[in-house]
Amino acid sequence: LQDHEKQYVGFATLPNQVHRKSVKKGFDFTLMVAGESGLGKSTLVNSLFLTDLYKDRKLLNAEERINQTVEIVKHTVDIEEKGVKLKLTIVDTPGFGDAVNNTECWKPITDYIDQQFEQYFRDESGLNRKNIQDNRVHCCLYFISPFGHGLRPVDVEFMKALHEKVNIVPLIAKADCLIPSEIRKLKERVRCSFPAGPHLAAPFAVIGSNTVVEAKGQRVRGRLYPWGIVEVENQAHCDFVKLRNMLIRTHMHDLKDVTCDVHYENYRAQCIQQMT
Repeated sequence: LQDHEKQYVGFATLPNQVHRKSVKKGFDFTLMVAGESGLGKSTLVNSLFLTDLYKDRKLLNAEERINQTVEIVKHTVDIEEKGVKLKLTIVDTPGFGDAVNNTECWKPITDYIDQQFEQYFRDESGLNRKNIQDNRVHCCLYFISPFGHGLRPVDVEFMKALHEKVNIVPLIAKADCLIPSEIRKLKERVRCSFPAGPHLAAPFAVIGSNTVVEAKGQRVRGRLYPWGIVEVENQAHCDFVKLRNMLIRTHMHDLKDVTCDVHYENYRAQCIQQMT
């Protein structure tokens, strides 16, 4: 044991030191949600983070939506779990894909992402770089309608415009509208319709619910239908658990790293080239 102690320097404790520092500092994550209205975006976000981010939301009727332009609305919430703090920012895009004419309806979204890169670049180039606030979008959940036969032209154009600026995760919304064979077909069509270039995760077929129902003597989050219960967290019913695991439990830091090391670096390189 003494010989072992003599050979032990101590840098094996570095991961523990990083962990302690990270927990003390806390984490932040910015998630964008996009897709036409009525696809359950708000419900899914609330289901993912077990929170209510849309308490004061006012839903517009069809007449009011005619003149509505694409907005960018931010909701920020501080969450704590087992002593780990997360500052979560949800960037919502009401009005996207809802107009009669959807020509370049993704432009306000690409502009917003570029503005966050520009702000970060300015802060990074400034005198005081100690407390830079990171508002860059780390991931975009893109909701695809289950009622069509794959991607619509607006979906393809959205992905073409954004795939070099942000990590896109495509979701087949309201998957309880489809039987398993229809979900498989739609996933395949969506994969085949991806524009050349984007390296996207396979589409997740998801269901959201903030209602607790009783199934087989257990209380579960799900949706109650005349023919039975759809359980949100049952992997035989939908991909909600797979999405949550990927987004929060296994790849949240990877999504931040790709944003920083790839998307932001590309933007930064372009800025410096233009300046020189």
